[in-house]
Amino acid sequence: MKYQTELKDDILFVRLEGDLIASPDTQRMIDDIDGGKPLVSLLCAIDLSNVRFMDSSGMGVLVSLLTKFRNRGGELVLIKPSDHIRKLLIVTKLNAIFTIAENDNFAAQFLKESIY
Repeated sequence: MKYQTELKDDILFVRLEGDLIASPDTQRMIDDIDGGKPLVSLLCAIDLSNVRFMDSSGMGVLVSLLTKFRNRGGELVLIKPSDHIRKLLIVTKLNAIFTIAENDNFAAQFLKESIY
């Protein structure tokens, strides 16, 4: 899995590509976002549009990140999950706990409204 991070208007955008599964890359991403130090931002948007496959450990990563942000008074949204990932979120009922945005603008708008 490849990922890129970008801080834009106090929102951390994380763009994933490939498979979201247990791997050293996944752990490196978690460490980059949190790593036990203060979060770069309390708001995070994870772009899943280029994720081909996600297993249970990938779902665990998303839930863990959501929990970290919410425990610190922040929020996390998912941006445009692929059809396969969207179906997984529905089957596992994770669509009930995650906010899903169709693009960066909707994600940013939701996140900014969530803290005010």
